[in-house]
Amino acid sequence: MEEIKFSVCICVYDGDVASNFKEALDSLINQEAAPNEVVIVIDGPVSIDIVRVIDGYKVRLSQTQLSLQTYYIKDNVGHGEARRVALGIAKYPIVALMDADDISRPYRFRKQLQVFKDRNDISVVGGQILEIDHITLTPLFMRNVPEKNCDIKEYMRTRCPLNQMTVMFKKDDVNRVGGYRDFYHNEDYYLWVRMAIAGCKFYNIPDVLVDVRVDDNFYSRRGGLKYFFSECRLQKIMYKGGLIRLHTLTFNIVVRFFLQLVFPTSFRALIFKYFFRKEGV
Repeated sequence: MEEIKFSVCICVYDGDVASNFKEALDSLINQEAAPNEVVIVIDGPVSIDIVRVIDGYKVRLSQTQLSLQTYYIKDNVGHGEARRVALGIAKYPIVALMDADDISRPYRFRKQLQVFKDRNDISVVGGQILEIDHITLTPLFMRNVPEKNCDIKEYMRTRCPLNQMTVMFKKDDVNRVGGYRDFYHNEDYYLWVRMAIAGCKFYNIPDVLVDVRVDDNFYSRRGGLKYFFSECRLQKIMYKGGLIRLHTLTFNIVVRFFLQLVFPTSFRALIFKYFFRKEGV
């Protein structure tokens, strides 16, 4: 089969740490299956250290056949809009996403490309993640998601079924449902929901593809009134799209009310760690 050409899209903003960003790019360079293009979208003003990291990789990649595209957005617009811009720049039919502070395992792209070679019906390929301490890199917890399409869509009824920092997808299938749209802290989940309603198929590789840094604010970001309303809005979209029934809609909203508004952050963290994760190795 002809080689599959693909782009990698990374969005970076001022809240990212330059050294972590460099480590993420290093993990990209060290992939067993190299991308044909890297697109970096700078979402608003960033530190001089991040600029230096980007400039360093421009020099480094100029000596290779790998194309590096950079695009500066004047004001911070958030992940959804930044990813929409990145997809508009990417020129290859397959696109992989990377977060600016996470570490992709060397085999990640190779295994994902193999799925696309073997399964022409698949639109999105994700995988498992290992959450690690953001400073010591000590393994903490794993977030495992279902492998098969039928199980992924069942899981989608209550939780996001894909680890977004692991995904690789067919750009045309994403664009066909409107691409990335602004949706507070749920841009990715919203995209998968629209793709599921459109009949797209998903697959999650059972191996860990990305090591994800977790800091003290990781769980506090998953609460609050604005986050709750965003989740409720998404649940209503799933209900109207036929993905869930009324009793599931009601159950999901009640659970989220307690998890995101009633329980303190410390208790929310315990629930995420010990009910939605398993210990890392």
